[in-house]
Amino acid sequence: MNAAVASSHHDPVHKSGSESGLQTVELFDALEHARNERTRQEICDELIIRTLPIADRLASHYKYRGVAIDDLQQVARAALVQAMRRFRGGGESAFLAFAIPSIRGELKRHFRDRGWTVRPPRRVQEARLAIVNAHDQLIQELGHEPSVSELAIATGFDEDTIREAQGVGHCYQPDSFDRPFDDSDGARSFGDSKGEVDPGFEQAEARVAIGPLLDQLAPRDRKLIMLRFFEGLTQRETGRQIGISQMQVSRVESRILNELRLFLAPDEAA
Repeated sequence: MNAAVASSHHDPVHKSGSESGLQTVELFDALEHARNERTRQEICDELIIRTLPIADRLASHYKYRGVAIDDLQQVARAALVQAMRRFRGGGESAFLAFAIPSIRGELKRHFRDRGWTVRPPRRVQEARLAIVNAHDQLIQELGHEPSVSELAIATGFDEDTIREAQGVGHCYQPDSFDRPFDDSDGARSFGDSKGEVDPGFEQAEARVAIGPLLDQLAPRDRKLIMLRFFEGLTQRETGRQIGISQMQVSRVESRILNELRLFLAPDEAA
């Protein structure tokens, strides 16, 4: 085994500044000239360990986008290993120029193939990735949040596709209704803050209970109740329909409602 490889196995991996950089350069030089497969494997393993921070840093650029950072690091590190296995020499700069695009490509592929809980069309996925990649650079160049038209020019997608892509962020990982709400006691869930009781449930129960009573009413009284409470007419409009005054409608309505209350809750009425 040559001197560079031997030093990599006897010295600590974490060296300070220039010493660590010099050893890495020597390892890449040794890798380029390695002829023994076992020696080459040992050098690759050492270089993978030293370059893992590069993979992790690339993975961190994609966090907070609906995919766990641990998964992203695993994808990036696997891509780094594959890049090292395929690399055939040329030094550290050549390796980084080869490995970094490969790692980024695998991360984007992971988002495209595995990152969507609800999968939008391929063109929308590609447009969203293009928007993400161009967004920060456009802010620096323009000095403001890029508009749809500016994103379209920068990415090459039409404006309709840009708008569609901007609206699919929730498809990566929809929020859970079971997520704890931002309360001090943590007793409430996110779902507790959404929605409301549908009044239709109570109305359905009322219809079931009142239906038999309506059948027992006189035809005019039944029509009055139907017009007032099922069709939503006013007392004046109901009176015109039936042929009586508004005051008469009010009296008949009060009498019928009292009868219904007595039937539905006799104890309370008493």
